[in-house]
Amino acid sequence: MVEFAEPSHVLVVDDSPDALTMLVDALRMEGMQVSISVNGRQAIAMAVDTAPDIVLMDAVMPGMNGFETCEILKSGRGFEDVPVIFMTGYNESEHVVRALAAGGVDFISKPIVLDQLFARMRVHLSNARRARSARRALDSTGRRIVACSVNGKINWSTPQAAELLERAGIRVETGAYLPLSVVNWLAAFGTHDTVPDVLRHSRNGVDIEFRIVADATDGEILMRLIDRHRGTDEEQLAKAFGLSPREAEVLVWLAHGKSNKEIADILEMSPRTVNKHLEQIFNKLAVEKRTSAATMAVKVLWRES
Repeated sequence: MVEFAEPSHVLVVDDSPDALTMLVDALRMEGMQVSISVNGRQAIAMAVDTAPDIVLMDAVMPGMNGFETCEILKSGRGFEDVPVIFMTGYNESEHVVRALAAGGVDFISKPIVLDQLFARMRVHLSNARRARSARRALDSTGRRIVACSVNGKINWSTPQAAELLERAGIRVETGAYLPLSVVNWLAAFGTHDTVPDVLRHSRNGVDIEFRIVADATDGEILMRLIDRHRGTDEEQLAKAFGLSPREAEVLVWLAHGKSNKEIADILEMSPRTVNKHLEQIFNKLAVEKRTSAATMAVKVLWRES
């Protein structure tokens, strides 16, 4: 018997009453909460209402098939990390390719072997939770981060990045594409020595700087966005308090609640060096405590532009 780390909500989409009954009974015996849908349109509406942790999707259904349903579902904000496992009686490579292209994470053939299904579900639920945890950590720092495929298709973005892109008139829903100038830059980046490692894009009076943070890990590129009218967090703090670039970096992470050791790890310096920078920061801000320095930094970083 496969044990799940914690109770999960599963959405099962299948037009076969027998298949639904078997799966629902088995999943509930594993302690999972289960919702069911018999067609694609109903599944999309139900997913929006119930926010499942994982979806088991029949590939072949009348009307809207499972591939089309998955594409629509995964294009919605909030569903980026929800794993979709396809189920089908057809064990053909074409179906496997379509399942993955539609946004699915796995493919299992009917008749379903429950132990295999549960084992795969456990892996994908664990991966999804880690991804959500990392996403929440990025959101909490206030950083403008967007992840996209190598061809510029948006996979996800932090709320701060979405707000900046929307001000520039750029669609930000999952599955939309970044502007052509960004797409062309990504295509050339890493293949030509003359391609700059940052790109400026201006539209609607908004000037955005794109910086690659992580390059093509598992086919995904992570980029940080900078509002050039305000500058980076470090630039804002350096200007506001007369800090050196390194002191500004330390203060940024102090404002995000990081300990000295965590700051040292992030900035690849010794804790002793962090302490020396903090002494200078406290002196320049005329404060004695970390909380006072962090409060002053937050007021600068989160004030309205």
